Amino acid sequence: MTVGPTTADLSDSRLAGLGAKAVATAWSELADRHLIVTRRARHRFEARDWTGLAGDHVERLDLYARSASNTATRLSHTLGDRVHDPMVWAGMKAVYAVLVAGREDTELAETYFNSVTRKIFTTVGVDPRIEFVDSDVVSSHGAAPVLRTYERPASIPDLVSDVLRDTGLSGWRDFDSDVREAAARIGRRLEAVGGLRTIDRAEVVRPLFFRGSAAAVVGRVASGSQVIPVVFVLAHDADGIRVDAVLVTENDVSILFSFTRSYFFVNVAGPHPLVHFLATLMPRKRTAELYISLGYVKHGKTELYRELRRHLAASQDLFVTARGTPGLVMVVFTLHGFDVVLKVIRDRFGAPKQVTRDRVLNRYRLVFRHDRAGRLVDAQEFEHLALPRDRFDPSLVDYLAEHCSRSVEVDADTVTISHAYVERRVTPLDVFLKEARPADAERAILDYGQAIKDMAASGIFPGDMLMKNFGVTRHGRIVFYDYDELQTLDEVRFRALPDTDDPADSLASEPWFPVGPDDVFPEEFRRFLGLGGRLREVFEARHADLFDPATWQGWQRTLATGQRMEIFPYRSEVRLGGE
Repeated sequence: MTVGPTTADLSDSRLAGLGAKAVATAWSELADRHLIVTRRARHRFEARDWTGLAGDHVERLDLYARSASNTATRLSHTLGDRVHDPMVWAGMKAVYAVLVAGREDTELAETYFNSVTRKIFTTVGVDPRIEFVDSDVVSSHGAAPVLRTYERPASIPDLVSDVLRDTGLSGWRDFDSDVREAAARIGRRLEAVGGLRTIDRAEVVRPLFFRGSAAAVVGRVASGSQVIPVVFVLAHDADGIRVDAVLVTENDVSILFSFTRSYFFVNVAGPHPLVHFLATLMPRKRTAELYISLGYVKHGKTELYRELRRHLAASQDLFVTARGTPGLVMVVFTLHGFDVVLKVIRDRFGAPKQVTRDRVLNRYRLVFRHDRAGRLVDAQEFEHLALPRDRFDPSLVDYLAEHCSRSVEVDADTVTISHAYVERRVTPLDVFLKEARPADAERAILDYGQAIKDMAASGIFPGDMLMKNFGVTRHGRIVFYDYDELQTLDEVRFRALPDTDDPADSLASEPWFPVGPDDVFPEEFRRFLGLGGRLREVFEARHADLFDPATWQGWQRTLATGQRMEIFPYRSEVRLGGE
């Protein structure tokens, strides 16, 4: 009986070749599966299958982690007792680089290799011997053209008609009317930016961008030296497909691609050319955010980490405690020159918090998989971050060591964080209201109420609605970022306060009636929110219904029937007929 060679019999190079091929094969299978799920989106939109698309969103999110874990397990069997040998992994990295060099998605493939490596080694910081640290790959080998170009269209309506017909969609409700109104919007924008009347050239992304119940056609037009973004957002109602909105400014397009939104489904095998194009429409958005917005979350995290390393290498600012009221569950810190915050879970939670560490982790996972409705900040989870100690304010180092010892280890040179969430930095709403002009404060407080309603429409109850847990983005939108008490709307029992004839009951420090753990009394929101004066008047004139249990119960009933409450990722003014 012939026995094949064991792991111990194989040379480092042979073993490295086997391991690299296994990872490359796993990545190819994952990339194919990712595209299969992504390509369903067009059918979902055409069939108005919004429930199916929501399921695809969750399925696609789960693909990556499951694949990386399975690959790490297989490698443990393949490499045997040499699975932790850095020399074998250095060889694997070199072979793998050659295997994926011809792909359209090489940068994603390198990130996948890093993910598998970290499953095996749980590397602290980065190890350039066995990880792709600063990739300079431009993945365009054999890529299909991402743009469709229209040269010197006869008129703006002709261009709009051609662009919409080239989507391949059928069943328009009133195609000619949409073309006329959309063309008029573009014409007014060209007139406003430079008195322009004709278009020299248009470039439009070939695949559509699908999310929720909408599809977007993304492009730009050039007239003379002026270039403006143009995005048509399409809706599919019971009576047909229509253009719901036309976005022609950087800010409006940026909000569509916001870090508070779920990820798009876009049928591209290699996203690098698309990300490059999107960056021309939204130059203030990070490359990391663009990858994440397209559903390439792990690579987006890779890009974010690389940007952080470059910032640290080129600057001298220190990590300091972030502005705002200190949280009872998280310690939050930031760099002045890098607009993200890092959030680390405390060892112990101050009163009256009764949540556990596991629940906090669970709530962040829920938000990651849920429709964020433009109101929940996307939080990227990082493990084993190693940051230079001399880039921390000394008082912050001491505070982290004292209050976050389960997650933070400090030595002479390094602050190592075993687990953190990284989010875009926003201005805490309570801070904003103290510093803002009265008109800006009023707009913010109105959008604060709308943010609560938008979350409810997506099935989310924020739990702790204090303004310190909300923030203001650079676009002036109100978002929520404190998830430890967040619940799905169906978990909550909204109740009216019982009547009583005893005046002492209303003055008691504790409820005089039974209260369950999931009971919420909206009438008490008035007292807890702490609004007074003009801001209270403004808020109650628009949002007094938030204090009525029947409002919340009505939302619960609507969601229970499976009906969607539409939340638009743009201003009402940009909708057709919205002016």
